[in-house]
Amino acid sequence: MSPVPPLWLVRCGEALNTPDYLVVGHVTRDLVSGGYRIGGTATYAAMTARALGYRVAILTSAASDLPLEETFAGIALRCVPAAASTTFENIYYDGHRRQYVRSVAAPLVPEHVPPEWRGARIVHLGPLVQEVDPAMADLFPAATFVGVTPQGWLRHWDEAGLVSAQAWGSAGYVLKRADAMVLSLEDVGGDQAELERYLAMARLAAVTQSWQGAVLHCGGRCVTIPAYNVPEVDPTGAGDVFAAAFFIRLTETGDAEEAGRFANAAASFSIQGEGYSAIAGRAAVEERLRNGELRRA
Repeated sequence: MSPVPPLWLVRCGEALNTPDYLVVGHVTRDLVSGGYRIGGTATYAAMTARALGYRVAILTSAASDLPLEETFAGIALRCVPAAASTTFENIYYDGHRRQYVRSVAAPLVPEHVPPEWRGARIVHLGPLVQEVDPAMADLFPAATFVGVTPQGWLRHWDEAGLVSAQAWGSAGYVLKRADAMVLSLEDVGGDQAELERYLAMARLAAVTQSWQGAVLHCGGRCVTIPAYNVPEVDPTGAGDVFAAAFFIRLTETGDAEEAGRFANAAASFSIQGEGYSAIAGRAAVEERLRNGELRRA
């Protein structure tokens, strides 16, 4: 295990004694034409939770090249210093995407979570590059809702940085504690059998399916939640927005189907703008639930 860095960078929002929503994972530098955008599960989930009225905290790692103060105003953020920020690049060949990891920030271990953050109402473990120690799952009290988006535990990259899928070795350990999981078939490299293996371990899972919505798996039941019929500008981060909204509404209602509908409504806004620019607040999400047009199969 890597030693805990002696220096913390505490930025962006006022210190929170206990946040409502804590997300753990790397904020990323996503290369795009002409520069980069800040992204990653931590970014999209935190922005969603803040828009829904929650006091939010992020535990992450990055270098000083990211404008975190500007991006996360109003969100408490603790950043483990790193020589480089986690950086992704997507390259397209004949309509197919190849994803590359260009650099990786520091790992995140239980010792990095301050005591005052360990009583958060909701904890979202959102690894992208194997950076979140699976032991995080057991760090929080039983009353804390632990949600997981495991794509970073399912991701491998070669010496050139080319990303491919790999088996999730800590799945049994993490899912024994997790209250809910959100993932997609793409996260497991399209391997349906591997997806089914993880679903069998989870108490509750939502499998996102892009424009087809999501399928909930709970207690041997599968329930399809349709997506909304809206124009798509940028689907980046929609699964992370869905996950954050799903975890939040599930803790509020205890109703997985209601949470799934709410999460699809929230995600439908995020795809209507570039990056996280179109993430909507609660009033807009509830209005879409009442009056939005669902996609037909």
